[in-house]
Amino acid sequence: MKKILEGSRAIALTIKNIEPQVISAYPITPQTHIVEDLAQIKANDEGKFEYVRAESEFAAASIVLGASAKGVRTYSATSSQGLLLMTEVLYNISGMRLPIVMTLANRAISAPINIWNDHQDAMAVRDAGWIMFFAENNQEAIWQHILAYKIAEKMFLPVFVNVDGFILTHCYEPVEIPSSSLIKKFLPKYHPKKGKILDTKNPITMGAFMSPQYYQETREKLLHDFDKSIEEINKEYFNLQKILNQKIKPQDKLYNNGLIEYIGPKNASTIIISMGSVVGTIKNSLKNKKDIGILKIKTYRPFPAKAIYDIIKKAKNIIVLEKAISPGNFSPLYLDIKSISSDKQNIKNFIGGLGGRDIKEKEISKILENFKKYKSLNFI
Repeated sequence: MKKILEGSRAIALTIKNIEPQVISAYPITPQTHIVEDLAQIKANDEGKFEYVRAESEFAAASIVLGASAKGVRTYSATSSQGLLLMTEVLYNISGMRLPIVMTLANRAISAPINIWNDHQDAMAVRDAGWIMFFAENNQEAIWQHILAYKIAEKMFLPVFVNVDGFILTHCYEPVEIPSSSLIKKFLPKYHPKKGKILDTKNPITMGAFMSPQYYQETREKLLHDFDKSIEEINKEYFNLQKILNQKIKPQDKLYNNGLIEYIGPKNASTIIISMGSVVGTIKNSLKNKKDIGILKIKTYRPFPAKAIYDIIKKAKNIIVLEKAISPGNFSPLYLDIKSISSDKQNIKNFIGGLGGRDIKEKEISKILENFKKYKSLNFI
C-alpha cells in the first residue's frame, strides 16, 4: 500500500526493514529527521538494531567502520560539513573494503553558511572509493537503499545513496515501503565469509601499513572491482524490480536500468543530462517536447561510461545541468560526459541550484531556446 510520508521517514522505515545490526550517526541538517526517526524506532523497541550515539560525524563513521569490520550490517547518514568531517574515515572504509551503506542528504558546503541543497558535498568525496547512487524522488531513494546493501555486501564496497536535502528529505510523497519479509527475498541476512572480518578464532590484518612495493596493487584492485560492480548494479536492479513486482519492459535494459534512465526519441539531436531531484523538473518542462532526450544518471560512481555513450553517441547537442562546481574548471559531471563525447558534439555546461536556489521550468526552456548563444560554461 502507498502511504504519504516525509522522505526522511520513508528512508528510516526502509532501513528498519533492511535490519542493520548497528546504526551510528550525528545529527546535521537536513539529514537529522532520518536519524531522529531511527532513534525513536529504537526507543519504541520497534527495531532490532543497536543505536550508538556519537559525539561527532568522525566518531559515527568510525563506529560503523568498527562494527562492519567485525562482520555486521551497519548504517549511517550525514550531510555537508558532517561528510567532510568523516572524510578521513571514508577513505579507510573503502580501503578496508567494508560494505557500509550511508545516506547523504545533499547540502551546500560552507562558507558562507548554507543549509540548503546542492551536490557540492558529494562531489568533494567522489574519489573516496564509494559507489554513489542519486535519487530523483523518494520512491527511487527507497529502492536504491535496498539495492545499495546488496551491492555493498556482494562487492565489498561501501555505497552512498544521495538524496537532495529538503527537496526530498523533508518532502511528503506517496511511497511504498517494502516489508522486511519482502526485502529478505532480495537481501538475506548478512553472513560475511571467513577471512573478511575481524575474528579472534581466525585472525587477519585489516588496514595494515603498506609500502610502495604493494600499495599500488590495492588501488588497482579497488578500481577493477568498481568496474565489475557496473554489471552487478544492473543485474541486481532488475532482480529487485522483479521481487517488487515492478513492470520491466524489454527496452529497459538499455533505457531504464540501475545506472541510467533515458526518456525521449531513439536518436535525439539534443539531450539534457542531469541527476537528482532536478530531473523531475526537467521532465515536467519537456513533457510536450518529444524531440529532446532526457538522460538521468542514477549511478555516478562507478561512472557508467558505456551506458551513457550508447545514449548520447548520435546527439548533436548535449546539455549537462549540474548542482556543483569545480573551481578552475568545468563541473564534475560535465568533465565525465566530455571524456566520452565526440569533438563533433556541441556540449555545454550549465550550473544551477547552488545553495538551494530553485531551478524552474522556465529556466530549462530558456536554455533550450537559446542554446547556441550560451558559452561553454554557464550559471543559470
